[in-house]
Amino acid sequence: MSGRRRSRGGTAARLGAWAADYAWATDRQVRSLLRPQRLPTGSGDRAPVVLLPGIYETWEFLSPVATAVARRGHAVHAVRGLGHNARPVPEGAEVAAEYLERSGLTGVVLVAHSKGGLIGKRVMLSPAGERVLGMVAIATPFSGSRWARYMLARSLRSFDPRDPVLLALAGELVVNERITAVYPEFDPHIPESGQLPGARNVELPLSGHFRPLGHPRLVDVVVREVDRLASSAPDDRGRR
Repeated sequence: MSGRRRSRGGTAARLGAWAADYAWATDRQVRSLLRPQRLPTGSGDRAPVVLLPGIYETWEFLSPVATAVARRGHAVHAVRGLGHNARPVPEGAEVAAEYLERSGLTGVVLVAHSKGGLIGKRVMLSPAGERVLGMVAIATPFSGSRWARYMLARSLRSFDPRDPVLLALAGELVVNERITAVYPEFDPHIPESGQLPGARNVELPLSGHFRPLGHPRLVDVVVREVDRLASSAPDDRGRR
């Protein structure tokens, strides 16, 4: 656990990490188009896990984590209605909350990447939040990103630290204690870090915004935190 930011390598190393990060993301997008994966649903009776991907992503970006938690006995769910998750955060949260209610899921652990963590926190603050035990958020811009203001796409500019929706969400602290924020030491997209005040913060000695999703060390941490959050469920929860 660490809340302290450290420099990771020089400029050349960071540029290399940025390039490798985009290469990983591009490969994941191409794979999802050419050979869509089947969601690893899991067959156990432990707390269900609901995946919330980042912007322009499908659940397949989280497939390494999904496979690992399914092996631990967690049924895994994807919110198909999010599509490639380009909607504004409030709308995305409504879609995710509706999925929880329509599916009758309770005692849920959310596993989110990037923007998905913002959607997840908003769900936890909504009436549907009663269905959620907690969330593991990976590389989520809880405080925004300074690069967002330079983006051409409106959906990306919404991550500006001055964005009203982002500021309002940051001001809501009541659910933070049920969130584990996992983030790399160097994230080219979120120089502010994925830290969240009042949450369980885990910084890993990794580089990138996307590529860490496939790293065994991050996967192990996410599985551990999912199990920890799931253990807070009473015996009769976590089932459909």
